[in-house]
Amino acid sequence: MSSLSVPLFRFGVVADPQYAALEPNLALDRYPAKSLGKLADAIAEFNRHDLAFVVTLGDIIDRHWESFDDILPVYETLRHQRHFLLGNHDFVVAAEHLAEVAGRVGMPSAYYDFTHAGYRFIALDGNEISVFAPPEGDPRRDEAKALMTALRNTGAPNWQRWNAAIGDAQYAWLTTRLDEAKAAGEKVVVMSHYPVFPENAHNALDSGRMLALLAGQDHVVAYLSGHNHAGNFGVADGTSFVNFKGMVDTEYDNAYAIVSVYDDRLEIAGFGREESRVLALGQSR
Repeated sequence: MSSLSVPLFRFGVVADPQYAALEPNLALDRYPAKSLGKLADAIAEFNRHDLAFVVTLGDIIDRHWESFDDILPVYETLRHQRHFLLGNHDFVVAAEHLAEVAGRVGMPSAYYDFTHAGYRFIALDGNEISVFAPPEGDPRRDEAKALMTALRNTGAPNWQRWNAAIGDAQYAWLTTRLDEAKAAGEKVVVMSHYPVFPENAHNALDSGRMLALLAGQDHVVAYLSGHNHAGNFGVADGTSFVNFKGMVDTEYDNAYAIVSVYDDRLEIAGFGREESRVLALGQSR
């Protein structure tokens, strides 16, 4: 069988389970209490496949610290390695828990990277500069407000308080990791809760800076995100930007995906509301 028909590896993707024991938000068509069953169904499907790992792109919970006690045991049924990113809703907890969220879900740190079969996966902490993740009185809250004001003054749609940005230290770390991956001949997949392209009201507060950085990286093949529950997709400077749909949305329909990595493409098999796509590698820049 040729290398074009046999994937190098596969991995699973979940976005925005946003679980909490709450009544549905009918205005937004969100059913947070239903996410335990939806996640269990997704994991049952993942467990039928040979996957390198499964990543959750943030918003594990909708709110309340005790929500983690309900949803994390569901993840324990997954037979594959799991990776988490954090989203804005993961910080809708009591103030004393804000600094403990990453540790609660077993993350090595708020942002990190790992390699597999010639790929480097970079998991960003998109919440660093925000009005919800840092503690009250932290200067990063003021920095977020300044970014929001500047965006609003230019008419950009993503000035919203539910968005966030990465700090300068993390940006420098990201730049270093991209350089290391290039030197090692690795392809890169960047992952963040917050999309940066196409333009949308849910994009990161620093989407302009992020896009400018990625535009010069011909080894970055994809940027995967959640946050915008409707989903989105675009290609900019040869990088595919895939915004996965929110699992929490709708009463009965699920949303998750399995990504197959080939030498020349990524194939996304969508389940439920999630769309299937083929992302060609080496697109013109």
